[in-house]
Amino acid sequence: MNVSDQLSETAKQYPEKIAYVYQGKETSYAELDRAITQFASGLMSLGYQKGDHVALIVGNSPYYIVGLYGALRLGLVVIPINPLYTSTEMSYIIKNGDVKAIITMDNLLEKFKTINDQFSKVNHYIVCDSHSNQQPVSFLQENSKSFTAVLKLGSPHFTGPVLEEDSMAIILYTSGTTGTPKGAMLSHKNLYSNAKDTADYLQINEHDRVIAALPMFHVFCLTVSLNAPLMNGGTVLILPKFSPTEVFKISKQNEATIFAGVPTMYNYLLRGGKAKVDYFSSIRLCISGGASMPVSLLKAFEEAFHVKVSEGYGLSEASPVTCFNPLDRPRKPGSIGCSILNVENKVVDELGQEVPIGEIGELIVRGPNVMLGYYKMPEETAAALKDGWLYTGDMARMDDENYFYIVDRKKDMVLVGGYNVYPREVEEVLYAHPNVTEVAVIGVPDPQTGEAVHSFVVIDKPSLTEEDLIEYCQAHLVKYKVPTSIDFLEELPKNTTGKILRKNLRDKVRY
Repeated sequence: MNVSDQLSETAKQYPEKIAYVYQGKETSYAELDRAITQFASGLMSLGYQKGDHVALIVGNSPYYIVGLYGALRLGLVVIPINPLYTSTEMSYIIKNGDVKAIITMDNLLEKFKTINDQFSKVNHYIVCDSHSNQQPVSFLQENSKSFTAVLKLGSPHFTGPVLEEDSMAIILYTSGTTGTPKGAMLSHKNLYSNAKDTADYLQINEHDRVIAALPMFHVFCLTVSLNAPLMNGGTVLILPKFSPTEVFKISKQNEATIFAGVPTMYNYLLRGGKAKVDYFSSIRLCISGGASMPVSLLKAFEEAFHVKVSEGYGLSEASPVTCFNPLDRPRKPGSIGCSILNVENKVVDELGQEVPIGEIGELIVRGPNVMLGYYKMPEETAAALKDGWLYTGDMARMDDENYFYIVDRKKDMVLVGGYNVYPREVEEVLYAHPNVTEVAVIGVPDPQTGEAVHSFVVIDKPSLTEEDLIEYCQAHLVKYKVPTSIDFLEELPKNTTGKILRKNLRDKVRY
């Protein structure tokens, strides 16, 4: 089974049920499945066949869902790309990914004007109408087709090819904050198994209405907010982009039951929505991932909105979910929870041996969700996949009840005079300060200790000083973990999924 075929099965079971809501318009499962089939057939009419690569550069919209599932139904390999990327960033992925067709919005076409000549393999641009009165782009000439025209080319009676479960379905390029982006190859089995196991673990069913505010090009949204509800007859409430006001509005209007987001989103919702607590009254579950959620934020959000937040963990290479806090047992603040169904996690030392309970090591993962490898990168694949296990690069520990705790990224650890300092531990202390709203900690060179702890903070009290916060940390941390310097920023740099960009912060630091 694969996610596209499963959607067809769901459409047969719930033909009149609402599959998604977008800008107030409801679309049934029967209507969605018909559009997906026609789009797949239309792509075949243009000459595309099983195994060809197509880039999907579209924001949160029905275009994304139909484009994704339609391409998968034909057996194409989909490469989702962040629409906010620059021409240079897009160019690398399109060329490295051997893309033959680009599905994108008309208001993004200018980005391709200077780089189109580099794409010798691209046969078509399939252009989605943004309703923004865009002028025609002359450089495309004859290799441009509208999304609507491709739909009209297709037949609703089309039967796609047989898709082998181990064949490639998606290539997800890592954000590339450190070095060249790597394309994680995910199979049909990877996507299907992770969506099913996540849905079963979190009890996502046909009664759920899931807010899709995360970017659809990101694997967190793909699995938790799209694939999991759509394979079970749930309804996806599509937001073009995250906005606290719009999240509350769509939640109230549609009696949403699930919200999934990264910690930054929860921070914005908490700060801007205390007067709208009743707008979340129908929410049964909030899901957090993408980065570690500060315990102080988690507790404050739950107290304000009277809803449980289940923090989990995942990475693109694992499709992405490996852990979630369970719903049938106590949730542990600060923990990423336990292994989901059919997935194994363990913590190992430098030799790959499992460490004792409570000790810190690298988190490794095994299961049907683990990627095939990195596209055209055999050495990087060999470094990440060893004896069937995916080495995540995250440092973690496990307690005696099999709950895991992420300590930090292996590469982000700070070595102060021979002592390991994990940024998250320092960040948790600073987050607990009543006037600190955002924190990021990095290591900086130090002539005496090799490295020292440096912090970037966002505060809501202008009179707070560097000395005040250092003194605060001294009361809660051993000396070598205390920041030796602090920079105050109006906002921490983040990518489009809300993850803090530590590389950008390292470029800012004063040495």
